Amino acid sequence: MFCRGEEFGFESVGARAGVGGSESSRGFNQAEVFVSWKMPGRWLGPDWFLKPRLELCAGWLGESGQDAAVATLDASLVLGYKQFPLTIEAGSGPTAITSHRFATADFGTPFQLTTHAGVNWDWGAHVRMGYRFEHMSNGGLSRHNSGLNMHLFGLSYLF
Repeated sequence: MFCRGEEFGFESVGARAGVGGSESSRGFNQAEVFVSWKMPGRWLGPDWFLKPRLELCAGWLGESGQDAAVATLDASLVLGYKQFPLTIEAGSGPTAITSHRFATADFGTPFQLTTHAGVNWDWGAHVRMGYRFEHMSNGGLSRHNSGLNMHLFGLSYLF
């Protein structure tokens, strides 16, 4: 069932940081700032909801003294229940990195695809804490496709 839902507008701004989430990603660290927008539309009904969100992230990725800037435009779906403060989200989007070769990984190309799944806790009217597991890969665009798994923890201000 589709409902009109919220209008397009700012949802939150925040920051995330994390560490490698698999044996092949150990030693990697990431930090980013982001801005999220509410998108029109809402599905499922009056109690449960599934709503779209758009997010722009910019930050840093590093390993063993090698650094790169990273930027992602992400489209997500958020699943929640009434006013319950926990939501689940999943999404993906294109990612650009300024350097794709690191000491222990070659991502093959500066253009990647990042997918994620996570959980958010709205703590009060204006604070959100979140966790996400993120996977970045070039999707086979290059013969080098190390992929990167990250555990990211975030804090954001809700408008």
